[in-house]
Amino acid sequence: QMQLVESGGGLVQAGSSLRLSCATSGRTFTYYTMAWFRQSPGKDREFVAAINWNGGSTTYSDSVKGRFTISRDNPMNTLYLQMNSLKPEDTAVYHCAARYHYNIQHQQEVDYWGQGTQVTVSA
Repeated sequence: QMQLVESGGGLVQAGSSLRLSCATSGRTFTYYTMAWFRQSPGKDREFVAAINWNGGSTTYSDSVKGRFTISRDNPMNTLYLQMNSLKPEDTAVYHCAARYHYNIQHQQEVDYWGQGTQVTVSA
């Protein structure tokens, strides 16, 4: 089993920045593609961003492209999401996700999930 623990969420005003972290353990971090998903009340969990094993390839949803940056620190077994220019529509629970070896774009592809961290953006 791989354990994923998110942190860094909070309540901020529109236009602010937050940095989410996801600390992992239990599996070899570099074997896994990592991603962030988010879920708002009454909505399906949606893909936010993904990063390959060495950070050389990243993908983003159109709604966050240019504002969010996904990164990873392999020696520290940690995933990050830098969120800038936050909007009220970014309000959601943000989940860290891992998939062995292959790319992630859909929640059905995920092998392991974190519990999530709440991000609330006020207007």
